[in-house]
Amino acid sequence: MTEPSWDWYLSFLHVLRLRSLSAAARALGLTQPTLGRHIAALEEALGSPLFTRSPGGLHPTPAALELLPHAEAMHAAADALRRAASGEAAAAHGTVRLTASEIMSAEVLPPMLAAFHAAHPGIALELHVSNQMDDLLRRDADIAVRHARPAQEALLARRIGTVQLGLFAHRTYIAAHGLPVSVAEARLHMLLGFDQDYYSWRGERAAQFGLAREDFAWRCDNDNASLAALRAGLGIGVHQVPLAAREPDLVAVLPDAVRIPMDIWLAMHEDLKHSRRVRLLFDALAEGLAAYMAGNAAAQANFARTGGTPAP
Repeated sequence: MTEPSWDWYLSFLHVLRLRSLSAAARALGLTQPTLGRHIAALEEALGSPLFTRSPGGLHPTPAALELLPHAEAMHAAADALRRAASGEAAAAHGTVRLTASEIMSAEVLPPMLAAFHAAHPGIALELHVSNQMDDLLRRDADIAVRHARPAQEALLARRIGTVQLGLFAHRTYIAAHGLPVSVAEARLHMLLGFDQDYYSWRGERAAQFGLAREDFAWRCDNDNASLAALRAGLGIGVHQVPLAAREPDLVAVLPDAVRIPMDIWLAMHEDLKHSRRVRLLFDALAEGLAAYMAGNAAAQANFARTGGTPAP
């Protein structure tokens, strides 16, 4: 059997993700005929068709879906090699890839990353925004900000602390619909919740309060879009207490009844502890997140003292 080229697998991965030869060719900077030849050559080398073609686009075969995790692992390894080659281990230049959840990426980390870049302009940063648990062992990223303790033993993990989540609504929503005084009454309001993400923390925490997908009148699996809906006065949704404390127009809903703890962990692969650029970012994030948690403690104390209602 002809040994498949990595370029063929890279083309295969992009076609599988985009379901279009033309879109994959644009993403890779190739011509469509070249990409088509890559897929045909890979199919011939493997002795199995990888896609079926229809007016709706390309559809992966079972063989293609079986190859997917291996192709993704190869892609992650290639990216890790590129980052490792981008700078010497003892140098403060090169590339570091960070992964964090949607809300942390958009609302918490930007000031920390801006300060880090100002201090270390030679280090390029890549931010992968995802609520999924990226595999640091597979080098999908160098550093991860996570909300659960990493299970793998080969990772260096530091628990930063616990942030509280609560229910909030915009003042305009409260003015129009009133403030519920019980969980049962809150179920009658416009609730913002998850859509298809049944098995993540969204579904688990909703279940703690007897809520299912059908109880939400606004359903979305993107936290930033849901936060925008909350700020627009669409309904009642979950938000981090210290972030809500920054916005005087957000009012806590049932602060005594709904308090949801969420851990913040910082993790990296232990093999990267000797990489200066990775260690610099890890330490900077640890310091920045610790400061955020100090503000979180003050916000939570005020939250408990005032019942979560900001000053007019």
